[in-house]
Amino acid sequence: MQQAGSQAQGATAYVTLEPCSHFGRTPPCADALIAAGVARVVVAMQDPNPLVAGQGLQRLQQAGIEVASGLLEDQARLINPGFISRMQFGRPFVRVKLAMSLDGRTAMQSGESQWITGPEARADVQRLRARSSAIITGIESVLQDDSQLTVRDLGLLGEMGIPHQPLRVVLDSQLRIPLSAKLLAAEGPVIIVTTEMTETSETAKVKALQDLGVEVLSLPLRDGQLDLDALLRHLAQAHQCNEVLVETGARLAGSFVAQQRVDEMVVYMATTLLGSDARPLVDLPLTQMSQQRRLKMTDLRQFGQDIRMTLQSLTES
Repeated sequence: MQQAGSQAQGATAYVTLEPCSHFGRTPPCADALIAAGVARVVVAMQDPNPLVAGQGLQRLQQAGIEVASGLLEDQARLINPGFISRMQFGRPFVRVKLAMSLDGRTAMQSGESQWITGPEARADVQRLRARSSAIITGIESVLQDDSQLTVRDLGLLGEMGIPHQPLRVVLDSQLRIPLSAKLLAAEGPVIIVTTEMTETSETAKVKALQDLGVEVLSLPLRDGQLDLDALLRHLAQAHQCNEVLVETGARLAGSFVAQQRVDEMVVYMATTLLGSDARPLVDLPLTQMSQQRRLKMTDLRQFGQDIRMTLQSLTES
């Protein structure tokens, strides 16, 4: 509105999300619209934030501004799924990224997986990382690949207006991560998620990690595994994470699927064969056809010689 100046007087403003009515990092957007003198505001969707939740629209109406709400609401919801998820469900939007061969394999039996896909698909993954508040992986992936899990093209962060690397989260119930891991030395914050510490050696390892600036988060177990719901709640509440990207192996990916905590799955399929001894896409030990998990495809496109499938609505059949 500042850029429009006096030209905003009597104009119609179109916004995808209800103008806020409270002070946060910036003053209320509703007040800025009122001060600009606009005559009409068209809002795609009401803000799910309980601090707003219709109050912004009410403030505009009380100022004599005509308000219309609900135009292209479904499309607007697709723009910011993470914020909506955090406000409505108290957890981030969870996106699981996987790469597989034509025969549905993600790595050789040894764990070797670099590279299944080509450079175009891997560049697209960098964009997924850049839009994510956090990247979640398992300790097995760290031990196997020693990846930094950062956005290599800093220009992508600049394009999206993000001033820092995504938060990296490693699920490591037994604190096996080496202090020499590249992920710990790379730029950006890191959380190591583990269980309750009881041994003196574990306490010393925690201290060493904390000295490196790492947050060590202790969570309870759920069915013998770290509680994913507790983790997601922590990321939403303590770190205001809107979208998280799960980049991991078949086991942890299978855990997210089994606990029905996948909002979107992005699968890159390469035109190659890894063979029957290679590792499967997800570790999900189903035994009956009635147990299958149905997915809804929302997008299909090609990157170089690879195909990217975007899938949603993960439900039991």
